[in-house]
Amino acid sequence: MANENFFTRAGTTTVDQTTFDAGLRAHMVSVYNYMASGLALSGIVAYALFSNPSLASIFFQIGVTPGGNAAIVGMSGLGWVAILAPLGLLLLVSFRAAQMSLTSVQAIYWAVTALMGVSMSVLLFRYTGASVARTFFVTAASFGALSLYGYTTKRDLTAMGKFLFMGLVGLILASLVNMFFPSGAMSFIISVAGVLIFSGLIAYDTQKIKEQYSASYGQDVAGKMAVFGALSLYLDFINLFQFLMSFMGQSRD
Repeated sequence: MANENFFTRAGTTTVDQTTFDAGLRAHMVSVYNYMASGLALSGIVAYALFSNPSLASIFFQIGVTPGGNAAIVGMSGLGWVAILAPLGLLLLVSFRAAQMSLTSVQAIYWAVTALMGVSMSVLLFRYTGASVARTFFVTAASFGALSLYGYTTKRDLTAMGKFLFMGLVGLILASLVNMFFPSGAMSFIISVAGVLIFSGLIAYDTQKIKEQYSASYGQDVAGKMAVFGALSLYLDFINLFQFLMSFMGQSRD
């Protein structure tokens, strides 16, 4: 057998390289398709709430700015449920992933991305449409470059992933402190750290998705893995977008 056409996996199983590469490409396409569809669903929900004040009032208390624009001045009980529910669903899927069917995992994914659209609508009320669109395209371009790096690099990003996870924990704690003791300087530091951390996580998670496919090659779990991979990259994208908005967003008033 020619070395360029076959490789040995786990020291025992010989795998056709061409078949493996084709399967990996199909898997990554599935991941990106899920992710893009999730972003589209979030965008549709966000725009529907922004363009229909009566619908938005289900989740938010809507007021008017001095400039005459609609603005969110408070949250309804259902709004808090919609914003916090994705966290509960993510915890559920993290603990029950092995026992859940593909259909259940897909249902949770679509529920999370739809509910995230409620949170994203806040940005449409706060910032001009032009600045939201501009930031989205910057985020998309950055995501594409970082994900391509994570997919193609030969460097092991495991150590970087551990460092980024510690940074993420610190970011969450700093954000909680800043909620109770607001500081402009702290907000700026949190935003800078958020951009750096989630930029790194895009590359790291892309490489991890690739490695997980290799580790489970031949097992009937590709469908669930594609959804989980898409969820990781979706959350990286959304968080990077939100942190970039703090720099690039232009207020409506």
